[in-house]
Amino acid sequence: MPLFGTDGVRGLANGPLTADLALTLAQATAVVLGQGRTADARRAAGKRLTAVVARDPRVSGEFLASAVAAGLAASGVDVLDAGVIPTPAAAFLIGSIDADFGVMVSASHNPAPDNGIKIFARGGVKLPDVVEQRIEAALVGPKLLPTGAAVGRIRRFADAEDRYVVHLLQSLPHRLDGIHVVLDCANGAASGVSPETFRDAGARVTVIGADPDGVNINDGVGSTHIDKLALEVVRLGADVGIAHDGDADRCLAVDAAGRIVDGDQIMAILAVAMKERGALVADTLVATVMSNLGLHRAMAEHGIRVEQTSVGDRYVLERMTEGGFALGGEQSGHVIMSQYATTGDGLLTGLHLLSRMASTGRSLAELASVMTVYPQVLVNVQGVDRTQVAHPRVSAAVADAEASLGDTGRVLLRASGTEPLVRVMVEAADADLASQIAGQLADVVREHLALPA
Repeated sequence: MPLFGTDGVRGLANGPLTADLALTLAQATAVVLGQGRTADARRAAGKRLTAVVARDPRVSGEFLASAVAAGLAASGVDVLDAGVIPTPAAAFLIGSIDADFGVMVSASHNPAPDNGIKIFARGGVKLPDVVEQRIEAALVGPKLLPTGAAVGRIRRFADAEDRYVVHLLQSLPHRLDGIHVVLDCANGAASGVSPETFRDAGARVTVIGADPDGVNINDGVGSTHIDKLALEVVRLGADVGIAHDGDADRCLAVDAAGRIVDGDQIMAILAVAMKERGALVADTLVATVMSNLGLHRAMAEHGIRVEQTSVGDRYVLERMTEGGFALGGEQSGHVIMSQYATTGDGLLTGLHLLSRMASTGRSLAELASVMTVYPQVLVNVQGVDRTQVAHPRVSAAVADAEASLGDTGRVLLRASGTEPLVRVMVEAADADLASQIAGQLADVVREHLALPA
């Protein structure tokens, strides 16, 4: 099985993800990303390469980030240790100081025992698959082993958080004065910087889930456990709630009545706002195949084209980069605003969402009404051969389902990238109909794609 998944290397800390692996992975990264004309020019000028290393507050992040820093310094790379900051902050800082690359130690929305290593190239962009494959191959190859003065130094990135906050505040088209927001920081990497930034932007801020102790990250709080935030918004009579995940590259919202506003709705709000001020390049939004049909309909009504990609914010970013587009993201709350960020940024997204509320004087519920969310049913069919998802009987059943829905719904069958299962997703104007069709298609998949006993 490949070492890299859809978002870096991830696993149980001290299970498959050990300090030894983190150190060796850092050494391999230095070999692969330390190549190229810019790196060669820096060495020719007598300079060492530079990398930013950061982490979320998981207790295992302390030894894993230290191992990463050690592997890089042993390879002749100077390390700027940014400490606990969000993943999008690390990506921003890599580009801001023109570092050669960077590493974020985080397992995002996963529970505390897990951890992960995300690697960013120059400019703070995620690595394409081919580069990850080269790094994986380099794990067993020769390493860079400079001696004497050529080894790397490890220094504290003292103003990392301040740089990021200034960057976020400078991006805002309108201040947030008069808005009461409840922030759920998932006991994660945004626990310090998010409340500070929203207050500096003018909002009245109430905070939950901002007491990380190394083991409570994502534990009943954050974007994967949004009920607590919804209850708090209603209890306090706040205007809006914003939920981050553990590394704060996601943003989901809650309106004043406690209703969830997901990534699709947030993208719809931001797309309309950006089009109005001429900032939506080519009047195009980039979204994945999992985005709701209601998003497509709403964008068409506003003269905005939607381009679709495979699931994963890295694929969204690739298409945005290819087309020069300004906005894209996922239903899960990964929203990329390429004018200001190279990855999903939960703080940036939340700030701009509230900025739209403040500039229009409209509630989040009013703004979210720009799109109608179609009922969406997802069934994971396990124990099947995911490589045979195009089986003729399955394809015929999908075609029949699509014909019965017409333009009032859609069907998507998607093989899992890591498990022996097929995901069946059905959208329809009627929830019962969506459930019925999803169940029927799941039965067909089980019948024709079942693995041998």
